[in-house]
Parts: sequence; C-alpha cells; structure tokens
Amino acid sequence: MNFIIISGQSGAGKSQAKKVFEDIGFYCIDNLPPSLIPNFIALLEQNSENINNVALVIDIRGGKFFKDLEDNLTLLKQKGYPYQVFYFEADDQVILKRFKETRRTHPLDPNGRIEDSIQSEKKLLAALRAKADFVINTNTTTQSQLKNTISKALELSEHHLPLHLTFVSFGFKKGLPQDADFLFDVRFLPNPYYIEELRALTGNEIEVSSYVMGFDESKELLLKLTNLLDFIIPNMIKDGRSQLVIAIGCTGGQHRSVTFANALTEQYQKNGYSSNAIHRDARKEG
Repeated sequence: MNFIIISGQSGAGKSQAKKVFEDIGFYCIDNLPPSLIPNFIALLEQNSENINNVALVIDIRGGKFFKDLEDNLTLLKQKGYPYQVFYFEADDQVILKRFKETRRTHPLDPNGRIEDSIQSEKKLLAALRAKADFVINTNTTTQSQLKNTISKALELSEHHLPLHLTFVSFGFKKGLPQDADFLFDVRFLPNPYYIEELRALTGNEIEVSSYVMGFDESKELLLKLTNLLDFIIPNMIKDGRSQLVIAIGCTGGQHRSVTFANALTEQYQKNGYSSNAIHRDARKEG
C-alpha cells in the first residue's frame, strides 16, 4: 500500500490536488488528524477491498493534532508502508488574493489578519516543507497543469492515466446523448434494417456486425475514426480529462451505431485503455 501525504499552505491548492489524486485512482481522505493515522491503517488492513494507493490531506486545520504528524509518519515507515509528501505553496500575494476572492477566513486564526496568518503558517510548516519529496508552487497553475505535474512526479505514463472511454450508440430519432464529447453520424452506411432477416437483430449479433463491416466505406470509416481518436485521446489526457464520451448515431440505434460502438471499444481495450460500450437505444424498438 502506497501513501501520499498532501500538505502545504492554506489556499495553495490542496483541495484541487486531492481531486487530481482521486482522478488517478487514489483513495483520498481530507483533513485527517495525524493521530488517527494508526487507526486508519488498522481499518485498511482489516478491509477486504483492494486499496493500494491512499492520499491523505493533512494540514494545520488539524490544530494541536498537527504536531503529531512526524511521529505518525515514522509509524508508517515502521509498518513498511512507503509514503511521499507533496507540499503545495504559493506566493503570499497570490494566497492573499485567493482568500479575498473566496471571502474565507484563514483556518489558523479565523479572527485575525490573513497576512499574519500566512506568515505564521509558513513557520509552522517549515520543517515539513524541508522534508517534502515534492514542493509544487501553484501561482499560475491550471487544473490540467496540476494534473500533469502530479502525474510526472508519480512517473505515470499516458496509458497509466485513467482516462476512461465510453462509446455510446444511439438513434437520432430518439434524440442526441447530452453527455457526448464527440458525436459521429453513421447513417450514410448501408442499413441492415432493410434486410428482413437482420431487422429484428442488433449490432451485438455477429450477423449484423458482419454485414455492416462488410462494406469498404465501413472499414474506411473505422480506420479514420481510430486515427482521429488516436490524436485526440493523448491531448485530452494532457488537458487533465478523466473521461471521454464518444457517441455514434444511426437512425434507430439498433444496427450500425451498435456495431461501431462495439468495434471501437474492442480496439481501445486492445490498446490498453479503459473503455466500454453503452447501447442506449438497442432493442427498444418495441
């Protein structure tokens, strides 16, 4: 089991970092008092679920409990659990601006001046910052840049980033999928609906899929769609996306769109991506 400790200055982006770790498959807990780390480890050891990667957000919100962090990190090592500390910071003026924009008080001293709390917090965190494995400044960092920075620190390649591909087949006469990122129309391909023995079947049956893919234009379309997605997917990963919905539509959502959704799903599963097919309208023709 691998542990990540997310810490750093208030207002420096720890909450956004937690979202990134969740996106890349970490089990995350926010604002865990360090003194509860032993209890949390015991719960994980008793849990039957396979949890391999854990990220804990621990900062000065823990109040007097924060001083227990070093002792409990030592306990992690003694139990044989490796951990890395990601420390997030930003320039004083940037943090001050963020607090002003959100109209929040500083957790170190809700009734005091934010400027004073920033300086006091930096002193309290100085020892932890010095021991951090990664110190990340978020002055001008976007969410996608933050995801790239964390992924590089963890040495994750593009194929290890959990971009999930969902291929949705649908029928145009029943409306467009509202969650689609990309939409392709395959109604120009020959329609199995007009073949009597295929009409009652769907693209999930080999008879239909073989018919649809038996045409040169179908094979060429599949190749062109794959080439396009091969360009799009790595760039979506760089942009910080964790899910991509690709919709393929035909008239009724029974034959051609189902065939293509299945073919693309199979292709990208072979390429190492997490992907699945959803057939929104198949077998709903009454």
